[in-house]
Amino acid sequence: MDGGESIEISVLGGLGEIEAAEWNACAAPEAADGGRPVDPFTTHRFLGALEASGSVGPGAGWGPRHLVARQGGVAIAAMPLYVKGHSQGEYIFDHAWADALERAGGRYYPKLQAAVPFTPATGRRFLTRPGFEAAGRAALIEAATTIAERNAVSSFHVTFCTEAERRWGEAAGLLARSTQQFHWVNRGYTDFEGFLGQLASRKRKAIRKERAQAQGFGGEIVELTGDAIEPGHWDAFWRFYQDTGGRKWGRPYLTRAFFERVQATMRGDALLVLARRKGRWVAGALNFIGRDTLYGRYWGCVEDHPFLHFELCYYRAIDWAIAHGLERVEAGAQGEHKLARGYLPVETHSLHWIALPALRKAVAAYLDAERRAVGQEMEALASWGPFRRGEGG
Repeated sequence: MDGGESIEISVLGGLGEIEAAEWNACAAPEAADGGRPVDPFTTHRFLGALEASGSVGPGAGWGPRHLVARQGGVAIAAMPLYVKGHSQGEYIFDHAWADALERAGGRYYPKLQAAVPFTPATGRRFLTRPGFEAAGRAALIEAATTIAERNAVSSFHVTFCTEAERRWGEAAGLLARSTQQFHWVNRGYTDFEGFLGQLASRKRKAIRKERAQAQGFGGEIVELTGDAIEPGHWDAFWRFYQDTGGRKWGRPYLTRAFFERVQATMRGDALLVLARRKGRWVAGALNFIGRDTLYGRYWGCVEDHPFLHFELCYYRAIDWAIAHGLERVEAGAQGEHKLARGYLPVETHSLHWIALPALRKAVAAYLDAERRAVGQEMEALASWGPFRRGEGG
């Protein structure tokens, strides 16, 4: 369906400069019938919530420069793009590249980043209206690299893209990078016991023991989504998020206003798993719901109880995914402790354009070596997984 008319590129300073329907026609065309998007993270409502809440924008080091490609006045492609003044909140680490360039007298920042801020979840980054995939992708990559060149930007990065986008971008001359996460895959289980039945006996017993201890913490655990989520639940979760964010990052990335926006516009996309003890919320995990995947995002607590973290973040997510027919749970970045709980290593992808030829050559060599190491590590980790021999692969 790619037409022959010329394509015009617009650079947006924020999602407020485009109607939600026009952006979502590229970002989530599968949801046009009212169903769920594949993932909610590139939708107008999610990216717009980041901007409207001040989590992204001036002072945050994420300056929106979103691209929209139009043909005949119709948006055929879009890209969530940012000018970055640092490498925080990305989860694909390029600090060593920045250090190398700056030690050589160059300047790595600012750079361009096609990503969903603070969200290490795989999804489309070249957002195209159906039928315009080839023309849309080509227009976006040309626009992004042209902007980088004209503004003497060191680099352009596309993080947590799909495998198909990785293959296409690599063919277009971008450098491809492989990293890994741990995901749980639903293999047609009817309940949690069905999943446990596929594990080695020792691992199965260990998980049952963990769940029993966690559920015996002296309170109750509830799962809330949609209109069951009330503003007061976000008050509790904000306390949890601040505690975890303060310990991990020095300061939380998201503002309190972000969670207010989620309550107003995205509570149907959210699943809160909260633990209450003696009339007080003491721990919680926030997930976002995709068409086939549950995305675990944040956890926090104000009381420590053995294994409650695993129960709220991992086991309840598995329970919910099975009950709602979802295919997988993505539990976020890092964490080899997830392996023993049925989350196996999977490859994740990113693409990189480096302006300086010498740095590009060095990064390409590094990525080749890293790719081999990641592959070997994934193979080793999978062999140590909890599944019985011949299961879970």
